[in-house]
Amino acid sequence: MYPLSQVGLLRDPQQRSLLWTSLCQSLSVAKQGQIDIALAKIIATNFQPFSIVEDRGFRNYSNSLNPIYTIPSRKTLSKSLIPQPYESTQASVRERVQKATAVCLTTDCWTSRVTNSSYMSFTCHFIEDFSSCLLDCFEFSDRHTSENLAEELLRVAREWQVDGKVACCVSDNAANITKAMNIFKWTNHPCLTHTINLIVRDALKVMKPTVDKVKAAVEYFHRNTVGAEKLKSTQRRMGMPELRPKQDCTTRWNSTFYMLKRFLESKDVIISTLAIVNAPVDALTQEKWEVVVEVCRVLEPFEQVTVEISGESNVTASNMILLCKGLQRITASRQREANVTTGHVTELMDPLCSSMDRKFHRMEYNHMLSETAALDPRFKKLAFSDARAIDEALQRITSASGRDSPSSQLAQAPGQQEEGGSNGAEAPAVVPLLFGCCFTREQLGMQHKRIPQ
Repeated sequence: MYPLSQVGLLRDPQQRSLLWTSLCQSLSVAKQGQIDIALAKIIATNFQPFSIVEDRGFRNYSNSLNPIYTIPSRKTLSKSLIPQPYESTQASVRERVQKATAVCLTTDCWTSRVTNSSYMSFTCHFIEDFSSCLLDCFEFSDRHTSENLAEELLRVAREWQVDGKVACCVSDNAANITKAMNIFKWTNHPCLTHTINLIVRDALKVMKPTVDKVKAAVEYFHRNTVGAEKLKSTQRRMGMPELRPKQDCTTRWNSTFYMLKRFLESKDVIISTLAIVNAPVDALTQEKWEVVVEVCRVLEPFEQVTVEISGESNVTASNMILLCKGLQRITASRQREANVTTGHVTELMDPLCSSMDRKFHRMEYNHMLSETAALDPRFKKLAFSDARAIDEALQRITSASGRDSPSSQLAQAPGQQEEGGSNGAEAPAVVPLLFGCCFTREQLGMQHKRIPQ
């Protein structure tokens, strides 16, 4: 018998008909169910609508692959095929979560631009297999008071039976979510990327005139087809890649950074195009271009830290003390540099430094961050500039290990390990950053390797 994939290669229609008849007899209920499950997984994995099974193109494609396969209806898909793998997956995730000895939760609320509806999500992280699981994501139409948020937090935690083993819950810096966690005494840690977003967005206010001019030019190319086409043709003529100007989002500082950076990359093309089409936007003076260059140079370390701390496949808490101190040191160093002569850029650095001094104050004494840094074989004492902070962290670690394993003895006490790490782990290249060196990805230790247990 021919394989299913070779049926279409047969030229004789009678032969194909006979072969399909034979195959029809071999397509069992089990085979039909197997293909149904594969279809359900495609829809769930790629976020396809249930209506795809009614699309003419999809039905023609399915028929060309296997004419004897009966595509399930939209109702069958939504009522039976999708719920079955959902329930089995949920049971598997629930089993993994319940085996975890301790968990960390992350939660956030946001509003959809499409539906204007508010949503809330919960993600659970645990050390077993370094796993992360989405516990719930739902529409949240109630007022975002601390009491309502606390009610939902506790509901999800109890539903997944993790309410008694939450080591920490990460959220944004909003007062309502912070107060909500205080209601049932959860340890709350503000998201570092959100903290950086607040710091930089506030500092960028002094750059508003320059940023607004860049934004006006970018918006012109996005809404004017003649200008956009002329920009592309000028890029081709000058042998440059066709890069479309990026627009920024008011709620995300790094989108402003990416807008300015792309604008700089296309500087000559933009200047030429705006002059040719006589665009109704104010052109940047040479001084303003220099301001954009210096602003991007100042903000680049913040972007690198944001990317690093947003990683999904690596542990980030133990990096935070070093990264925050590195940001403070390199910003202060550049504030003192003689080549930073633009007054507006100096005005940008002043609020950056003062905000970091305020928000990162005594970070080494944060129990969660200091203990994770001390336990990280790449950092240990290198993460600390205050001897008292590391001593207190090691004392807490020793006391905790003694309570959890009274009969066991550590092969080597944390305080006796070398400052540069243990078990062959090399000190990361992030350390020179603390002494004012350049902020490269190697210095940020962006190996994205899992920390050994």
